[in-house]
Amino acid sequence: MKKIILLGYMGCGKSTIANKLSNCIEIPFVDLDKKIEEKANLSINAIFEKHGEIYFRKLEHQLFVELLNSPETLIIGLGGGTPCYANNHELLKEKGVVAIYLKASIDTLFNRLSLNKSKRPLIADKNDSEMKEFIAIHLFERSFYYNQAQYKVVVDDKTIDEVVEDIITILA
Repeated sequence: MKKIILLGYMGCGKSTIANKLSNCIEIPFVDLDKKIEEKANLSINAIFEKHGEIYFRKLEHQLFVELLNSPETLIIGLGGGTPCYANNHELLKEKGVVAIYLKASIDTLFNRLSLNKSKRPLIADKNDSEMKEFIAIHLFERSFYYNQAQYKVVVDDKTIDEVVEDIITILA
């Protein structure tokens, strides 16, 4: 097994789970968004403002492919939208890839995202009902792509440790 990919909607816990998983199974974790920021020397928000979404999605795809082709075993955390663009969902099915969708309900996502809404440009300006509707629509639109992952782990009402245990069971 070369690449463990965690995907799912923003707020589902990809980075938190990946960090904990990385410590447990001693495989390095790479956050794709952080990799993009390093490469562009800009924050994700600044990339969108300065260069637009198409530039961002091209860079995202390029770096995702680089990570998949790198020789080392890695845990890769994708951005919430990564599987939905540039046929990235097809890359989830490649040999040596274990793709795991961290599936969270609308209520779970809403509760988690409400806590640090200001750090999320897509929802920063939305009131509660707008935010719930936004999450519901987005999840519906993205579900086809997320469901391309070989495995799904439901994160609702679970601790970080429980989700990590579920993933370790899958990897065993």
